[in-house]
Amino acid sequence: MTEMQTGSKIFPIVGYGNPVLRRKAAAITASYQNLKEIIERMFATMYASEGVGLAAPQVNLPIRLFIVDAGIFAEEEPELKDFKRVFINAEKLDEAGEEWIFNEGCLSIPGIREDVARKPEITIQYMDENFKTKKETFTGMVARIIQHEYDHIEGILFVDHLSGFKRRLLKGKLDDIMAGRVNVKYRMKFNGK
Repeated sequence: MTEMQTGSKIFPIVGYGNPVLRRKAAAITASYQNLKEIIERMFATMYASEGVGLAAPQVNLPIRLFIVDAGIFAEEEPELKDFKRVFINAEKLDEAGEEWIFNEGCLSIPGIREDVARKPEITIQYMDENFKTKKETFTGMVARIIQHEYDHIEGILFVDHLSGFKRRLLKGKLDDIMAGRVNVKYRMKFNGK
């Protein structure tokens, strides 16, 4: 039986090394099977994992879908208090501004956090959960979260933004994640297992 049939609400997070994380995700239509339930389960999974964003490839679905809830950053940016969105078939139109560095992590790469430089503004076209097309420009922390999750649907991970030297330093930790030798407080699926 699949997880959808068993009714388990929380998806396991796919760990570094799983090929789905390196695949460019496919666009979907409004008739995509169980889409509403998938979105609900992705939010439940993200909250259970204490994340602020989650892309479908991270739950082993190679589709252009990601979710964001930036409410945790409302203390620094009050306008994010109720920022909760679904992004379907997103396409990045532009990034602007001078890159700024922030220490990022990823649910698929547990135990590793690194400084990543990203532009402070992104313009993106996407469909919401009702398949209404939107074109918006986001700035600050929410732009960073969207860029991180957008990378996932393009088959890019935050460690790809690091220097070759830094990635070599992290190789042992990344190998451990691929082998499942990592302690996490949420359900994970390692290297296809």
